This record gives sequence, structure tokens and C-alpha cells, in this order.
Amino acid sequence: MFVVGLLLYWTLFQFVVKANEEIRIKNSLLIGFGLTLILHNLAILFWTADERSVTTAYAGAVIRIGVFAVPLVRLTSLVLAFAILTALHLFLARARWGRAIRATAEDWEAAALMGIPVGKTYLLAFALGTALSGIAGGLVSISYSISPSIGLEWTLKALIIVVLAGLGSLFGSFAGGILLGLAEATSVAFLGGPYREVVGLVLFLVVLLVRPQGLFGGRG
Repeated sequence: MFVVGLLLYWTLFQFVVKANEEIRIKNSLLIGFGLTLILHNLAILFWTADERSVTTAYAGAVIRIGVFAVPLVRLTSLVLAFAILTALHLFLARARWGRAIRATAEDWEAAALMGIPVGKTYLLAFALGTALSGIAGGLVSISYSISPSIGLEWTLKALIIVVLAGLGSLFGSFAGGILLGLAEATSVAFLGGPYREVVGLVLFLVVLLVRPQGLFGGRG
């Protein structure tokens, strides 16, 4: 997926970077949504729209913690997600290219004046983000049924988590994901499954109204 990210950036997104900020954001969103529709329809063409699942050897195993029974698949995904998030944090905080990404995100013009190759930094950040989305997709596929349209549902969840956490807060994103998961699980217990997605949207709106900068205020 890292290589896929490199190819997508070279063929589609590198031309958008040269525009001013407003046009760059709009065109990036348009290209992204257009690419989503293309991939969605290609997936239906090659594999049909049927839902499929990945069954692991430990799919039915649970770990009991007091009165709670935690599925091993979900626990494994949680541990892996935390490990990847920690590795990403260390990369952005300590590695030379990680600091370059942070500086470019803060002010690309100042970063360029300091000698940071902004073009290569954009390329690395895009490819890294694509690779991370591939890891997330792998973790989702062992816990949930998958179909060509699954990306839209998880993109909405990701947007809600970013709003809950605030931009630039990695561990805030982790905490926001846990918060959203707990809220959805609680809503299923008390309101039923059909209202699960509604709870996330309500959280989204409440945080936007009360604390637009996110619960963790953009801290890294």
C-alpha cells in the first residue's frame, strides 16, 4: 500500500500541490472522492457486491476479564493499533523525515526556506498515510464482514474520530476511537443496533458545537 500511495501521488495528486491552498484542498477532495467511486465500481466488477469475511484460526476465541468476555480478534486489533500508533508517534517526533512532515504541515513556506524538500515530504506523507489505511483495512477485515462499499462507512467513522480528537493529536485519535467505540457499544445495549451509527453522528455534532478544536485540542 505504501507503493500504491507513491503511484497515486505521482500520477494524480502531485499536480494539485502546485495550486494555492484553497484550490489544492478542493481538488484533492474531488480527486479522492472520484477515485473512491472508481475503485468501488471496479471492486463490484471483479468480485461482485456480496459481503465476504476473513476467518482467522482464533476467530471464536475469547478472553474473560471478570464478568466481561473480550473477543481475541478485537483485542489483537487493539494491541496492534496501539503499537502502530506508537511507532508513528516516534517516527514523527524523532526521525528526520518525521520532523520534516510536521514542519511542512505547520507552514510549508517556512519549511521550504529552512531547506526541507517540501515535494518529497508531501510524497512521503501521502504514501505513509496510504500504507496506514491499508493496515487499518486489514484489521477491519478480520473483525467485520467486508464489501465494496465498506470504505464509506469507515471514512465517516474516521472523520468523527478526527473531530473528537482534534487535528494533530495522534493519541487523541486513539482515545477518540475508543470513545466512539464505547458510545456505539453502549447504544446497541440500550437502544438497539439500528441506532449505532446515529450515536456517532450526535457525538460529532456536539463536539463541533461545544469544542470545535476537538477534545484534545490538537496536542501531539
